[in-house]
Amino acid sequence: MILNFGSINVDLVVPVPHLPRPGETVLGGDYALLPGGKGANQALAARRAGSEVILAGAVGRDAFAGIALDLLRRDGVDLRLLRVVERPTGCAAIAVSSAGENAIAVASGANASARSEQVPDEFLVAEAIVLVQMEVPRGETEALIARARARGARCILNLAPAVPIDPGLIPAIDLLVANEVEIASTGYEPSELARRLQRGLVVTRGAEGAVALLADGSRFDVPALPVEPVDTTGAGDTFLGVLAASLDGGWDLEDAVRRAGAAAGLACLARGAQTAMPYAPAIAAATDRLPRTGSANGG
Repeated sequence: MILNFGSINVDLVVPVPHLPRPGETVLGGDYALLPGGKGANQALAARRAGSEVILAGAVGRDAFAGIALDLLRRDGVDLRLLRVVERPTGCAAIAVSSAGENAIAVASGANASARSEQVPDEFLVAEAIVLVQMEVPRGETEALIARARARGARCILNLAPAVPIDPGLIPAIDLLVANEVEIASTGYEPSELARRLQRGLVVTRGAEGAVALLADGSRFDVPALPVEPVDTTGAGDTFLGVLAASLDGGWDLEDAVRRAGAAAGLACLARGAQTAMPYAPAIAAATDRLPRTGSANGG
């Protein structure tokens, strides 16, 4: 079982010929209102990959809440820990270029009202994986990580967006997943950071795949799925959700990262975040197409 504590948004997606520079207005095509938010995205990706998923977060009482929750409900994500507040549902404005690149601005709204106390202690069991990101209040995320560790649950932190975390909390995290820019924000070298974690660090590198640096000093690399991207918006969240689901399903870490990388590639083939996320059969077929690069010692 995966317990996801995180953000729930609506994505306002505008296709543009190129991403606007500061001060530039770029005329785009028809916009779309799509469900999003890192917490919701990763919850849905994990659910589509085959796990039972509970999402704890917050939405408003506005029309955006229905859009934000639609696919989660349709695919069977458990929303019993959801909080409904008076603030507006979170919203992300996303410009997507013709090359598949994106620029994103997020209005947190109700996400700022998410509280770790929404998750009762009885959900933080040894069999659970607690999946968290940094789009809800940092202190609440850190409090849940500490509680999860104290009760024996495994914890995966996606350090996105890149914000400072309590250094004393790092040893409580099983896996930290981040891109190279996000890791640089911690002030640690990747190999040093990996040694401080329970299990290690997974570095996502977009079209270059991913590398895992383990706490014992070993590492392995996983290539990216070769694709012609249409929209990369949900790729990172797909990676996280499928990684968590794979570990929940008993895959070893290297196979879990391979499965996550394959799923992330598939998520680049359609527009939107949640709408592009693949289901387990497609993930399995894509994973079979990834070559194995082998493991190596050293950090």
